[in-house]
Amino acid sequence: MGRRLSEELLRRGHRVRCLVRRGSEQGAAAGSETIVANPLDSASYGPNVVGCDTFVHLVGVAHPSPAKAAQFRSVDLASAKAAVAAAKGAAVGHFVYVSVAHPAPVMRAYIEARMEAEEAIRASGLNATIVRPWYVIGPGRQWPLLLGPVFRLLPPRLGLVRVEEMIATLAQAAERPPKGIRIVEVPEIRAHGAVK
Repeated sequence: MGRRLSEELLRRGHRVRCLVRRGSEQGAAAGSETIVANPLDSASYGPNVVGCDTFVHLVGVAHPSPAKAAQFRSVDLASAKAAVAAAKGAAVGHFVYVSVAHPAPVMRAYIEARMEAEEAIRASGLNATIVRPWYVIGPGRQWPLLLGPVFRLLPPRLGLVRVEEMIATLAQAAERPPKGIRIVEVPEIRAHGAVK
């Protein structure tokens, strides 16, 4: 999502800085400023956050599964806490965080890590938008569509969203910072529609 969101924000006329790990520089969107640093260590990139009005956190373990419970804490949660510290230290006006819909019947460790990150955001005093998709349909992640009838039986907060809806939601969040904390659930994500 990071590259696609960066491209959309650039298209809308925003200046974008992308935090990438060493060796991943080619993944940054053309036209963005690339910061090579460790997302688990706010000191490695904190100075680069100064002057930014919005910080969008998109770091997380690829292809989450129950077998990755330890990584949810060591990567997802640790990177979120580092990002909150960097944003607060740089007096960033708005923090955007991709969490997960909860409560939910599966992926307990993943949800717990994301909920703890949400608490860190609240405790920081930052103005923030917390986006809570359940499952994002995108390239290589189409299999849930086969279970469409099952998903229609679940509460609306546990519905599927398309990656285009997520990008539109995140771009809109970056452009419309709240005062305090704003939570965006699946029905609202879907309402944003696809990026044109």
